[in-house]
Amino acid sequence: MNKKTILFYGDSNTYGTKPMSSFGKSERFNQNERWIGILREQLKDNYFLIEEGLPARTTVHNDPIEGIHKNGLTYLQPCLESHSPINIFVLMLGTNDLKTRFSVTPADIAFSVDQLILMVKSCKIGPNQTCPKLVLLCPPPIKEVIGSLGDIFVGGEEKSKMLGHYYKQVAQKHHAAFLDLASIVTVSDIDGIHYDKDQHLILAQSVKKIIENL
Repeated sequence: MNKKTILFYGDSNTYGTKPMSSFGKSERFNQNERWIGILREQLKDNYFLIEEGLPARTTVHNDPIEGIHKNGLTYLQPCLESHSPINIFVLMLGTNDLKTRFSVTPADIAFSVDQLILMVKSCKIGPNQTCPKLVLLCPPPIKEVIGSLGDIFVGGEEKSKMLGHYYKQVAQKHHAAFLDLASIVTVSDIDGIHYDKDQHLILAQSVKKIIENL
């Protein structure tokens, strides 16, 4: 039996970065701890899971500090084509757009997510050149933890609380399965951005239900 390919496209919370006690001190959960690794084990042999998580990845923005390679839009098409055919595309981006340096609104971030999905649909990288099934995950609200990553996300906490409203509209527009993580996952108190180990398990279980119902 051919396995169905699932591509997960996201940032450090797709990559599996551990909460950071200080800026630049980055570690990664192992394969058995991060949510996609847990999901891989739970889904068994029916699916082939591809992790495309890049720390600091934005939706559509060139990062003037961390590099233009953090732009999620410019890398998306070659990523899609290199992994095709793709049965299911899971997108979770937007947290890094909340950095103060980008000065964007929650609606702007959702519009940027819309651009990413439009590219996925235009590339026809599903089986027989169709569009893969789409899953949109809205990142949970962040916390502005002073002295840690909160220093570069000033004003981001309030914006992050409004993302779910706009992401849901984007999901409905594109007939994508939608999950707002605000009611499911809580970011770590250590840095206010990344997920503690127990939250990875919770996220994996929630996404598993969506995948199995597609």
